Amino acid sequence: MEIRDRNGLTEQEFLAAYKPGDYERPSLTADIAVFSLSKSETKLLLIRRGNHPCLGKWALPGGFVEKGESAKEAAKRELEEETGLTDADLIPVGLYSKPGRDPRCWVVSQAYAAIEPAYQIDAAHAGDDAASLCWFRIVTERTGYRIRVYFSAGDTAFTMLLELEGRSVKVLEGEEKLAFDHGEIIADAMLTARLL
Repeated sequence: MEIRDRNGLTEQEFLAAYKPGDYERPSLTADIAVFSLSKSETKLLLIRRGNHPCLGKWALPGGFVEKGESAKEAAKRELEEETGLTDADLIPVGLYSKPGRDPRCWVVSQAYAAIEPAYQIDAAHAGDDAASLCWFRIVTERTGYRIRVYFSAGDTAFTMLLELEGRSVKVLEGEEKLAFDHGEIIADAMLTARLL
């Protein structure tokens, strides 16, 4: 006995008549917040974007998921292509789908965090569409529920002001030097990795 829906269609009949073009489809990307921890400091790996959009801004390694691959597989591939790092243990951080987060089109991103040992810092190098990469030293100052996060690498520095809201974190200011919504992803990744 075939199961029919309220329109009297079997699943096979429904799929034959289904029009995927009736629904706009998002593109899917994977972004990775890579941290390096040592006894004396915490660092975050950022790449400088070599292409539009957000040319010249700092960003998390990442990119588009290709046909036939999962978001996690894309994250591992993009991390290797853009930074040379392999075998990262990826921890899911969240799904980012805010309308307009990418000026190119409707882009949804699955974000991950990874913790690399301090000795891996020297193994990272810019590749693919990354103009350069840098490990930013992270220092945090907490006042109640607000946390000021200082990022510095050589002559480059920026700060973000975060606010803890229960089990989540909100970026109040400081995303200007970062591409897309990567400030939000970094804050969530720091919370996921218990760095806040």
